[in-house]
Amino acid sequence: MQTKIQDPHQKALAINLDQDKYGTIAEIGAGQETARWFFRVGGAAGTIAKAMSAYDMKFSDSIYGSSQRYVSRQRLQSMLDHEFDLLLQRLDEPRGSESSFFAFANTVAARSFTYKAGGHGWLGIRFQAHPREPASQIDIHVNLYGKNNVQDQETLGALGVNLIYGALHLREDTEALLLSLMDQLQPELVEIDMIEFSGEAFTHVDGRLMALRLVQHGFSNAVMFTADGRVAHPADALYKKSVLVERSRFHPPTQLTINLLDCAQKAFSAEDNVEPESILVLSEMTLNNLHEGGDIDVQDFLNRADILCALGKNVLISNYGDYYRLAQYLFRYTQMPSAIAMGLPSLQDIFDKKYYKDLPGGILESFGRLFNHGLRLYVCPMVDVATDQLTGIHELQLEPHLKHLYAYLLNSGNVKALETVKREYLSIYSQQVLEMIRNGSADWEAMVPAQVVDIIKEKKLFHWPG
Repeated sequence: MQTKIQDPHQKALAINLDQDKYGTIAEIGAGQETARWFFRVGGAAGTIAKAMSAYDMKFSDSIYGSSQRYVSRQRLQSMLDHEFDLLLQRLDEPRGSESSFFAFANTVAARSFTYKAGGHGWLGIRFQAHPREPASQIDIHVNLYGKNNVQDQETLGALGVNLIYGALHLREDTEALLLSLMDQLQPELVEIDMIEFSGEAFTHVDGRLMALRLVQHGFSNAVMFTADGRVAHPADALYKKSVLVERSRFHPPTQLTINLLDCAQKAFSAEDNVEPESILVLSEMTLNNLHEGGDIDVQDFLNRADILCALGKNVLISNYGDYYRLAQYLFRYTQMPSAIAMGLPSLQDIFDKKYYKDLPGGILESFGRLFNHGLRLYVCPMVDVATDQLTGIHELQLEPHLKHLYAYLLNSGNVKALETVKREYLSIYSQQVLEMIRNGSADWEAMVPAQVVDIIKEKKLFHWPG
């Protein structure tokens, strides 16, 4: 049984000693942090066709073409295009029949004397699984949290080696490849918030599942994918967007969850400081939403994702149990207005002090973080099944010492009543719907959108007996 290699020295040496692999390492903005590993361990002549770094923008543009942003996915793609094509042009004839070519590239803004903010960057590798086969590719985006530039440089170097080794030696087991990216790295120093696999070597890979794994393994706090199932980079997706989020289990999406979100979007669009065309709507599931008392059921997650995508929803997966942490995540990427759609029970939970024991400022600190930048909550009423009476935001019962705080939030418009949700939907509960589906009762069909009914029946989801 082969010993698992985790150390970047061993990984770099293993690649150098593999005579079948040959390629280029090109790095912009953070020096030769990846390339130097291969030269340090020895034997790089058998692996590296070229190593280069282009610091000056004009030099970079003359090689890779102009770009609106130098630290961007666009720049990464142009680097990989140029370097991989150059390998084929110059080396395919003399050694293409025996060598699998690869091009690794990164473009990074790391902490430095002039750049004091936390760094971030794009890393990618385009490679052949076997000689003269079509190329496959892995792209990742990282956020760097080192206290100084040396820490960021060391992180980048090891991460680059991990990515190259994973692509060349672990591609047939993408779960193992994903885990290997953080070998010998400290999670508090780097976050991988996006990864995408493409090409012939990864036709079996579902990008949504890989996105989920980033959060599940603690590599990132949140990931996104769009309605077409493509993994999204959060900073790009949220940039200059007004964001509306609904958190739910979507197990399955019901008439209530969909109608609540639609009504909230109409109310949000009508706000004076919101441009309707700038709104990005997100359906959010937390890791807790995906657990059923044990490990995450991968197929069940993909079933929910399939339905949401079919409904045209963008999906956010996060480990933000507290709403204020979700809000801070949004504020990190956009200063435009943000909102959260919810039911009255969720609003009541926000006032439960047990969720804020770890905050020095308790509930006041959490509310300061939550309602920063004018975030608003759109809250639909709840119905008492026994009495058929509605309870709305103005009838919410709270502890006496919280009433003045709540009154302030109501008067300032941070908490808004969402009274347009259809009354007949308010008594729909997803757990009840799920039980009906599993028990073969036909009553559930009126409780979910018609499109969802069709998908569940066609794919026999949620243990529908058919």
